[in-house]
Amino acid sequence: MAESPDLRAVSPTKLGEARAIAHQAAQLLTRAARANLPAEPDDSHSNLGWQPQHKMFWSRPLPGREGPCFIALSFAPLALHVFTGGIARDTLDLQGVSVGTAGEWLDKQLGQLDLKPASGLSLPYELPAEVEQVGSFNTAHSAPALETLAAWFATAHKVLSEFAGRNGAIVPGPSAVRCWPHHFDIATYVGLEEGDFETAKGIGVGLSPGDETYSQPYFYINPWPHMDVESLPDAPQPGHWHTAGFVGAIAAADEVLTLPDLDAGLPAFIDAAFAIGRGQLGA
Repeated sequence: MAESPDLRAVSPTKLGEARAIAHQAAQLLTRAARANLPAEPDDSHSNLGWQPQHKMFWSRPLPGREGPCFIALSFAPLALHVFTGGIARDTLDLQGVSVGTAGEWLDKQLGQLDLKPASGLSLPYELPAEVEQVGSFNTAHSAPALETLAAWFATAHKVLSEFAGRNGAIVPGPSAVRCWPHHFDIATYVGLEEGDFETAKGIGVGLSPGDETYSQPYFYINPWPHMDVESLPDAPQPGHWHTAGFVGAIAAADEVLTLPDLDAGLPAFIDAAFAIGRGQLGA
């Protein structure tokens, strides 16, 4: 994994506005999926996949009249795309476009594919206040930050996919690496035992682009049930233990960027924190 220079183009603590804009735009994709796919118990029908070759988030495939289609979101430039048969059918540059207008454009595209409109669909969750306040996609001053944010998602997708591959022998094992539009994090969940999700042991491994807990992107390794704070060993470098609300290993973006060799150091941090989590859970 060669480090992208885009990770350093904009300071990790200066990505908040771009993150809110992209988070709001991602809701267009999940609304299209929710309107046109059967609901899954774990809500996975609504999540997004990162496509490295396109540097975009893609929805789950939708059953359009021309075959499976995908609604996609690029960051640089911020734009909506409709793909059918792997080919871009139409694109809307979101610069200066209101959320409502973007929804109307998407509804028209969906209608042309004999799919249900999505803009009026209510989401089953609340978005952060700064995301709700995005009424239009004014990206003129946030383009570099959006590109840097995309670089963090791309890095996370690659590192997490490789991590999931290394741990594929675990049963039930790692889930697919997907982005969950509620929190806008990209993650895999490694099930460590069979059983109900609420009670069975497992470890979430992912990247948040930043939230109310950390104002910058951060990698997390979050075991369930919560680990005992009193028995934690030293945190793997370059991270630290987070113990407020959840107990997990965190490597914030500014910590990640201190690594002299990010290609080796970031996977090593994730592997070490995951091993500690398994040990603490006895799994």
